[in-house]
Amino acid sequence: MAENVVDNYNLEEDTQHGRFLTFSLEDEVFGIEIKYVTEIIGMQSITKVPEVPTYIKGIINLRGKIIPVLDVRLQFGKEPVDYNDRTCIVVIDIEAVSVGLIVDNVEEVLTIDDEEIAPPPSNKTGFENRFMKGIGKAGGKVQLLLDCERLLKNEEIEVIEELLEEK
Repeated sequence: MAENVVDNYNLEEDTQHGRFLTFSLEDEVFGIEIKYVTEIIGMQSITKVPEVPTYIKGIINLRGKIIPVLDVRLQFGKEPVDYNDRTCIVVIDIEAVSVGLIVDNVEEVLTIDDEEIAPPPSNKTGFENRFMKGIGKAGGKVQLLLDCERLLKNEEIEVIEELLEEK
């Protein structure tokens, strides 16, 4: 019986492999591995928290759970925009911490085969982006695939954990 549980777990992991939730910021499309996504919610009231980086917009209460929310647009150095009816929060789990990512628009869930994912540009080019896991090609489009585990630096995770302890 224990073997069946292990087989089912592996099967579940395999069904998520190569699947990415895509979202847009301005005219760029980004993807994050679906295995990190717990839910997508509409914008809601965000409680501001003092002394955090400007892209950490604050915290929300999601069914009794306090979740820090960050604006991906600001984190990536883009100009701020007013939120609209397409703006939403993608809730992900990183290192046992739930974080909400504010994005302009959720696009779709794509399956991108491993052979359709190119590595990010190497450091030899003088270009390095800690956020990128790779460049995916699907449906004639290019998606910048983000590394959820590197979206936040360790010290940023510590700031978020401190925020959660205070609440």
